[in-house]
Amino acid sequence: MARWAGTGGDYGGRVIHVHRGDERYPGGDVAAGIETRHAFSFGPHYDPDNLRFGALIACNEERLAPGAGFDEHPHRDTEIVTWVVEGELTHRDSTTGHETVVRPGDVQRLSAADGVRHEERNDGAAPLRFVQMWLAPAGFGGEPEYEVVRGIADGTPYAVPGAAALLHLRRLADGARSALPDAPRVYVHVVRGAVRLAGGRLAAGDAARITDATDLELAAEGDAECLMWEMPGEPSYG
Repeated sequence: MARWAGTGGDYGGRVIHVHRGDERYPGGDVAAGIETRHAFSFGPHYDPDNLRFGALIACNEERLAPGAGFDEHPHRDTEIVTWVVEGELTHRDSTTGHETVVRPGDVQRLSAADGVRHEERNDGAAPLRFVQMWLAPAGFGGEPEYEVVRGIADGTPYAVPGAAALLHLRRLADGARSALPDAPRVYVHVVRGAVRLAGGRLAAGDAARITDATDLELAAEGDAECLMWEMPGEPSYG
């Protein structure tokens, strides 16, 4: 893990921790056509120093071969947000009866609340790649919720009220710049391409965890796509 730490001057009190894509914990089942890379402590890869960042408790890069998928499994008290990069994701939720195909540019949110069961599969003919992010809710229990927003636009934040968080999409052409939100916590995940941030370079799969983010911007090296979470300060979950 790289660490860019501000001690004054241009950085003010900001601290930026950089986690490289090749440092992610491997998971999934390659023989079954499932490849997963976990950004946070998960399953057998327990790391007490990498359990969460603000509300964010998982940011998984998933690749499913045609016909592969995650069989029905349970969740509860988790906000699950999915961004499809390539291919099509079929989601079936036996708890509420939803069956949806999620495509690139769509945002899917499943609020597990007091409990849901669902499956996620690649029923298409092409490989599937998606990013799935889990957030801890501000409160436990309640009724599950599900929605898909088709074709979310750059600059239109997607709110996850249950976790008091906002998801921002940035698609940048070569040389373009885009401001980060000013917030107590900002998480940047590079989906495609590469960007520069505070004098450092982030490539596809890399992530930056920023505390006390102010007056920061991304600068694209070639075409780039990033997901950014804007989150409050010390969490009060539970």
